[in-house]
Amino acid sequence: MSFVRSRKLSSMLLFTLLFACLMGASKGGNFFQDFDITWGDQRAKILNGGQLLTLSLDKASGSGFQSKNEYLFGRIDMQIKLVAGNSAGTVTAYYLSSQGSTHDEIDFEFLGNATGEPYILHTNVFSQGKGNREQQFYLWFDPTKAFHTYSIVWNQQRIIFLVDNIPIRVFHNLESIGVPFPNKQAMRIHSSLWNADDWATRGGLVKTDWTQAPFTASYRNFKANACIWSSASPCTSTSPNSVQDNAWQVQALDAPGRNRLRWVQQKYMIYNYCTDLKRFPQGLPPECKRSRFL
Repeated sequence: MSFVRSRKLSSMLLFTLLFACLMGASKGGNFFQDFDITWGDQRAKILNGGQLLTLSLDKASGSGFQSKNEYLFGRIDMQIKLVAGNSAGTVTAYYLSSQGSTHDEIDFEFLGNATGEPYILHTNVFSQGKGNREQQFYLWFDPTKAFHTYSIVWNQQRIIFLVDNIPIRVFHNLESIGVPFPNKQAMRIHSSLWNADDWATRGGLVKTDWTQAPFTASYRNFKANACIWSSASPCTSTSPNSVQDNAWQVQALDAPGRNRLRWVQQKYMIYNYCTDLKRFPQGLPPECKRSRFL
């Protein structure tokens, strides 16, 4: 009886949170209003009246920023132009994360490379402090020539990673079979540009060429259709009360979306933890048994 009552209370809480999202007001993206520079001194700059943010890295330090708000579910979009030229050894990280040893995290990391060699897009999902769910991709364009949109859709059912609105990865909520899923901790948006030449490019074989510094990544057109979390109000929306802007709450892949996901993963995926039998000699993680194209 207590189990049934607990399930009912959980369902009521979820309904309340989602209803609060639908009742929220619109909020435009502005880096002055929405983000704090967290480190790097003057290497991080907000320009053009809050419409552009740049991060720089030199031999002394990198730089980073985080959102003022914490979010519990939503769709986060950011346009990024990555470090051009010889970016070997550098990492541009863009991710959602909570705090603490049992934190949740949803990662985009862009691993730099020598001039003319492709960037590697590294993705990961942490839940309750546990990650080890890496998938890596090449991109089908040069991410240093222009801005491209990198998006995270995070709802109760799944996490979808998108590049220019093309899905590249889906991580499903499989708590029913014992796989932890990030659904209880609010997360901030973070981004940083830093030196990781001990591992980032060819396992650390290619080092950062500091004669090319400073390295710069640029950000614009931030948008969060999401639930803002606070102690006073568990969830208020950044989106207008419209079906289109709140579609993320139940967003899944339709048939064309699954075809695009299949195209990316068959042509551009270069590492998938779910096929790494040497890494998991005792058996692949349980979520790997589900088709990644669903």
